[in-house]
Amino acid sequence: MSPSKILFLFCISFITGIFLESIVFTQGGLVSSWGIPQILIWGFLFVGIILIFSSFFFNNNLLLIGFLILFLAMGVLRFQISEFNITDDKLRKLNDKGEITLVGIINSEPDVRDTYQKIKVKVGDSIVLVMTKLYPEYKYLDQIKLTGKLETPGEIGDDVFSESYKNYLMKDHIYSIVGFPKIDAVPGEHRYNLFTFLYEKILFCKQKIRANLQHNFLPPYSSILEGTVLGDNGAMTTDLKDKLNVTGLRHIIAVSGTHVVILSAIIMSLLMAVGLWRGQAFYIAIILICVYIVLTGLPPSGVRAGIMGGIYLLSQKVGRQTMGSRLITLAAAVMLLINPLLLSYDVGFQLSFLAVLGLIYLEPFLRLMIKKLIKQPKGNVAENFIGIISTTFAAQIFTLPIMVYNFGNISFVSPVTNLLILPIVYWLMVFGFLTSIIGIFSNFLGWILSIPCWFLLAYFMWVIDFFSQPWASKIMPAIHWIWLVISYSAIFIAVWFLNKKYRREFT
Repeated sequence: MSPSKILFLFCISFITGIFLESIVFTQGGLVSSWGIPQILIWGFLFVGIILIFSSFFFNNNLLLIGFLILFLAMGVLRFQISEFNITDDKLRKLNDKGEITLVGIINSEPDVRDTYQKIKVKVGDSIVLVMTKLYPEYKYLDQIKLTGKLETPGEIGDDVFSESYKNYLMKDHIYSIVGFPKIDAVPGEHRYNLFTFLYEKILFCKQKIRANLQHNFLPPYSSILEGTVLGDNGAMTTDLKDKLNVTGLRHIIAVSGTHVVILSAIIMSLLMAVGLWRGQAFYIAIILICVYIVLTGLPPSGVRAGIMGGIYLLSQKVGRQTMGSRLITLAAAVMLLINPLLLSYDVGFQLSFLAVLGLIYLEPFLRLMIKKLIKQPKGNVAENFIGIISTTFAAQIFTLPIMVYNFGNISFVSPVTNLLILPIVYWLMVFGFLTSIIGIFSNFLGWILSIPCWFLLAYFMWVIDFFSQPWASKIMPAIHWIWLVISYSAIFIAVWFLNKKYRREFT
């Protein structure tokens, strides 16, 4: 067995351990006693060590089995460490105990909405999410004093703070919220290090780009560009968000794993369509994705999406399915080692992982099948269009069940709308970046470059308005998890069968 395959099995075992403990944790909630008993974990560790030592006298397979058991136990233990950090968080222990005064530093860019803003404030080793008015404005590294009541997310009766939102915050190590407290500025110098200095400059550039987009475009065009270019949908109206959900295009207006993975595939297709070799296109695409993630402000979701997109591009460069799946599994294991809560509570992590698997295993087959159906068309334009179709359907098929399970909404027009919109996303981002960046130095040149964006955005809005009809989607609330298991079992079996049966015929 090759070393890469052994490492792949170790990663799978580690992820399985995190998955098993996360199931118990999700069912049991925040409790002082952990789900899987410690004695059982120590028993697994003991059995694993015994098998490893036994392999020297009996069968070498015992060595592999022993290490697989050890990695399984390590996955359980890693998740339990996160459980301990949650239950032992000092700020969480003050939830629902009455009014309190805290002093902290804003540790990320404020999330500005239509009528309010959300800011994350670091207090000691804890983070609290603060809901406050639009004004006064706050910025990264501001030191403030809060006077208000800490609440537990999911327990104050507001839909925004539902149980799912509680879990969403938990994966970002936020266990307390405070709504519209009294806020006072605390004078003091900013505590700079290399990271905070660079991050502050990145956010400054992002604000300049946002201001330029708002100067050259009116809503809803400006909010669409802010989402597409900067991954910022805070200014987007509820009506527009609903239309994007109905048409299955919400993933485009966000820094999501699916967005970055599909964007990576489109960039590769376009670069190869203009005559670049795969190796040359790989390096340019990696640079473009990195620039994009940096300009969005390096949000954790964006960084994870960028990693997944980079893994997909690397698998394309290597040109081997098995290598691609092992790389993506290794990346997932490393990210879960850093934050095991991503597996259960970060839908973006799940979608990006599944989208990459879809593009690695299903997209090549779909592309070859489409070529055969339309009798092997030749030419860069045809190749590019086929690549967009196969990329869209592969990612959509692999992410659809998890989308329906988490959001309870299925769009019947999503494949059509994605085919109509995805070809222009690349150019929308290109002209959007040029408009916003060059417009900083010259309003006239920024206006000239905004003209192509107007046509693209007008087309975008026409597609959204035309397909956002009541019949275009269906709400499916309270879907049981067994449906998820059945769906992905069917997808994986179908992909395995089709690749096995038709691989030689289509290659």
